[in-house]
Amino acid sequence: MTNLLKQAEERLEKMQAEINPRWYPRYHLAARAGWMNDPNGLVWFDGWYHAFYQHHPYSTKWGPMHWGHARSQDLVHWEHLPVALAPEGPEDKEGCFSGSAVVDGDTLALIYTGHKFHGPADTDDNLYQVQCLATSRDGIHFERQGMVIDTPPGLHHFRDPKVWREGNAWYMVVGARVDNTGQVRLYRSSDLRDWHDEGILAEAEPGMGYMWECPDFFTLHGKRVLMFSPQGMAAEGYEKRNLFQSGYLLGEWQPGEAFVHNGQFIEMDSGHDFYAPQSFLSPDGRRIVMGWLAMWESPMPEQQDGWAGMLSLPRELSLDDNNRLLMKPAAEVTALRGSYFPVPAHCLTNQRLLVTADADAVELCLEWDRIASPAEQFGIVMGNGLRIYVDNQSQRLVLERSGPDCALTGTRSIALAEGDSLSLRIFIDRSSVEVFVNDGEACLSSRIYPQPGQRDIMLFANSGTAALKEAGYWSLDR
Repeated sequence: MTNLLKQAEERLEKMQAEINPRWYPRYHLAARAGWMNDPNGLVWFDGWYHAFYQHHPYSTKWGPMHWGHARSQDLVHWEHLPVALAPEGPEDKEGCFSGSAVVDGDTLALIYTGHKFHGPADTDDNLYQVQCLATSRDGIHFERQGMVIDTPPGLHHFRDPKVWREGNAWYMVVGARVDNTGQVRLYRSSDLRDWHDEGILAEAEPGMGYMWECPDFFTLHGKRVLMFSPQGMAAEGYEKRNLFQSGYLLGEWQPGEAFVHNGQFIEMDSGHDFYAPQSFLSPDGRRIVMGWLAMWESPMPEQQDGWAGMLSLPRELSLDDNNRLLMKPAAEVTALRGSYFPVPAHCLTNQRLLVTADADAVELCLEWDRIASPAEQFGIVMGNGLRIYVDNQSQRLVLERSGPDCALTGTRSIALAEGDSLSLRIFIDRSSVEVFVNDGEACLSSRIYPQPGQRDIMLFANSGTAALKEAGYWSLDR
């Protein structure tokens, strides 16, 4: 272990002992202490799922990026491992930025962005981002191989490589910025070390962002999906309300050909907090994705408790008959379930009904009968900080959080599709909520920070009647 990695471990050990656990997740993956953002290097290797992540082990704020590391055999019970990468070389002296991981024979390879300045760090003119390689035989200790792709001439923002194998070649997509236009660039290699520039895979049309971060390119049911996180898109009505978004373009591509897509960028998650998703394949061939459950320039009250940031639940991707991306909890999430508590089917009229008291780790399943629910609003409420409800006047499903003490008050919502029923799977952890709608048709994820005594969950119906077909919840634990 290098000196910088040893220092990071020593600092984490000290900080971990001082964490206030009131909002620290019970079953989501978070750093032991310090700062966490983008998931990196999600991969199955040698009998384990590995999750790396952007990490600053010295404080609860963003700083010189390291790669934190955890592993799991079931995607929900995670074991923390030593910090994998620290910014200790000339190619990454200001940070080991985001990237990916692939299995090359008996070797686990990390491909990441080295972040550095040639001169003062107060201007992008001195910024250079290059792509680097590190390898491991045991999946824990990594040997740095140095830079494999230099910054292209005229570029400064050039980051977040995602690598995959197709046929006899490795391919890499990298996010880039040219003036105020986002791009995804494509590269090809036979050995992960020597890379050939294949040109621009996709480029932002007007209004689609000045920088495309964290690109991911994969095949799903015969279609090609370009998933990325654009910066600089303007809000439009109910859509794109967050500072930055995460979404996808759907199209066709074959090696050596152009990526032909429909030009329709679709957000993947409609909540307050979901960014930089990365996908990987499970051993049985499912496409799984995890994202950062936070948002840039949004208050993070947990920073006062010694930690910041967490990852979403693992989510399985599929396409429906209309080629719309569906995202539902991976099957492994059911391993978290403890006791089940049914809530007898109810018809509520201008009332509230207690479901469970003092909940900090639950999965709630509700199926509403929309035909028999003419109430103006109906849904669930948790204390005074969270409401998830149908607004029948606007025909939208609304997630409303209220945390005036930490400046986190606001709503996100989706249009309700036609149908007689509305099915919701709602995962509540100590400081997060993830809502999955109609078996993956939509998702809303947000951070919440309940105060003491504000975790009781109740059903409600306002200004009319609402009917449930089924209702119940599981207690969850890691």
